[in-house]
Amino acid sequence: MQKIMLTIKRLSLEDARVLIAGARAKAEEIGVPMCIAVTDESGQLVAFERMDGGKITSTTIAQDKAFTAAGAKRSTESYGEASQPGKPAYGINSSIGGRLLVVAGGIPVVVGGQVVGAIGISSGTPAQDSECAQAGIDLFLGQL
Repeated sequence: MQKIMLTIKRLSLEDARVLIAGARAKAEEIGVPMCIAVTDESGQLVAFERMDGGKITSTTIAQDKAFTAAGAKRSTESYGEASQPGKPAYGINSSIGGRLLVVAGGIPVVVGGQVVGAIGISSGTPAQDSECAQAGIDLFLGQL
């Protein structure tokens, strides 16, 4: 009989703090206070930070961006393109009680080809949110 080993890789709280630090540094650099959410591979919140001045409405948006990126294993921006009228994912943003977001700023964290979590950012423009999310990922991956 063959032995089965399950190996689930996920972000730890310490990993989440690194992702948040990288995103926060970029947000400070561009002068836009952000809401920053980090989830594990299943989309469950690991850590969250609302920078002073981050939009109150962006707390939920950042968390839902991270949830979407982790669960779908793709960026929220890619869903934005695929969810336009006539495209294959049209209307998907109304799924799961509206939690699936199709606006840039949610990016999965991939280590060794496996999604281990995601980061979601909100309060700036979609491009600024994405830039800050990528900065968090870059800092994290640079420390592996």
